[in-house]
Amino acid sequence: MPFVGRRMGRGVTALGLAAVLSVPLHEATAGPSAAAAVCAGAQSDFNGDGIRDVAVADPEATVSGKERAGVIHIVYGGGKGTFALSQDSPDVSDSAEAGDQFGFSFAVYDANLDGCSDIAVGIPYEDINLPDGVIRDAGLVHLIYGSPTGITSPTLGTIGFRQGADGKLGGGYEANDWVGYAVAAGKSPTNFPFLVIGAPGEDGGEGADMGMFHYVYGTDFRVANVAQDSTGVWEDPEPNDRFGSTIAATDRHFVVGAPGESIATASNNLEFAGGVIAFRPSINTYGIPDPLFGMGQGRTGNADTAAQSGDQYGSALAMAPYRPAGAATVTDSVLAVGVPGEDLSTTVDAGAVHTYHIKADGTVQQLNWVDQNQPGVDGEAEPGDFFGQRIAAVNTTTNVVSTAATMRFAVGVPGEESSEEYRDEGGVQLFSMLGEPGAADSWISPGDGIPATRAPLMLTGMGLGAAPDALYVGVPYGPAVSRAVHAFAWNTPDGGAPGRSWKPGEGGIPAENVAFGTSVR
Repeated sequence: MPFVGRRMGRGVTALGLAAVLSVPLHEATAGPSAAAAVCAGAQSDFNGDGIRDVAVADPEATVSGKERAGVIHIVYGGGKGTFALSQDSPDVSDSAEAGDQFGFSFAVYDANLDGCSDIAVGIPYEDINLPDGVIRDAGLVHLIYGSPTGITSPTLGTIGFRQGADGKLGGGYEANDWVGYAVAAGKSPTNFPFLVIGAPGEDGGEGADMGMFHYVYGTDFRVANVAQDSTGVWEDPEPNDRFGSTIAATDRHFVVGAPGESIATASNNLEFAGGVIAFRPSINTYGIPDPLFGMGQGRTGNADTAAQSGDQYGSALAMAPYRPAGAATVTDSVLAVGVPGEDLSTTVDAGAVHTYHIKADGTVQQLNWVDQNQPGVDGEAEPGDFFGQRIAAVNTTTNVVSTAATMRFAVGVPGEESSEEYRDEGGVQLFSMLGEPGAADSWISPGDGIPATRAPLMLTGMGLGAAPDALYVGVPYGPAVSRAVHAFAWNTPDGGAPGRSWKPGEGGIPAENVAFGTSVR
């Protein structure tokens, strides 16, 4: 299976990259647009017209003849057209290069508070060209502004975040840092925008791939650099922790995964057991986001779910804002943590998901342990299901007290197979974040709700995204005719049909694609 490896790649194809030189990055100095007043301030609205837009990534796409350069397809709401965003797009600095994988990760937020949504695009395999050589896979994040004329603007330009003396993130360039492997964003309760950039390949004195993240906050893009040896952060940095591989955020909290974290027991050191660390978006007296807690399996919650080597707890993260009873607004968050390498008794790599309530005071309470062997849950755990390899979560109605009906999440099960004929066909399972897992779950898969030609190695569930009114399910692999993104209602029953679909070659989306829908927002 392609889910575990040195680079932890999301695609099915090999992750060896071409030896290419990177054009030096020219950063624009950007600020709010003079036309900012016309932006409506809606979520995921790049052109400010008040209608939600959809962004679909194909990080393996060929751009200007450069294989795996990557592209993000912007589909404007209200039938207002599409735009193929890449490093060759007008007003985007740098240029497309083979193997960059533009769109490997991305986050949507309003970075300059002008009311139009902006997009921060992770390019973890970007090379840096220096006079004395090339720094392979150092990584880069592009911030590209929305505007009343749509994504990209000659007035606003773009901002590039990378390490090095000439980069906004500081530090030094290193090969295989993978800056931008994961990104997440939000707006704090005090109304400053923030962007969290993972660099899981960051090395240090203790060894390789310890990882870190860069916290970019405010409209003037101040930066705090955080590693596991930062004051108050849980655990110590160790080789292969890969802290920063996954990130999830609400406006109240954010959580950073370290799926390679080793957990020490009295008799053993459990490698790749995994861990997660939670923060507030506020800056503390040490100049970093305020750490709240860290945990691995067995550190919090049910003692029966103890850590094991290879669990990779934290390989997937999803969060949704939560309004508890008695609160006048959203104050808390609910977190889902994927454990795709979890063995259930003798069922190897069946996978599982933990859910937690992160309270306003910074404490955490476990809600549920979810796997396919739980009472009432559809299906049955099987070896190699990798249940929890991807997760998406939502609060469908934030202006009321949260309930089991409004708090929903979806779990990707890319290794699911109904028969040997359709090996690793995959599927997606929907649950409530509150209440018993089997009380409100449903299942969709190719040919069973997802309109697709069934085939082996489709890995359905590897592309998930959440909006208040829709679960986005990408089908980026398998037969070309089936590659698409489908929008499902969060209460879709078993085998229910999508309400809307986007496909290459239709609705203004270019036909050329390689892995359309690996990420969707």
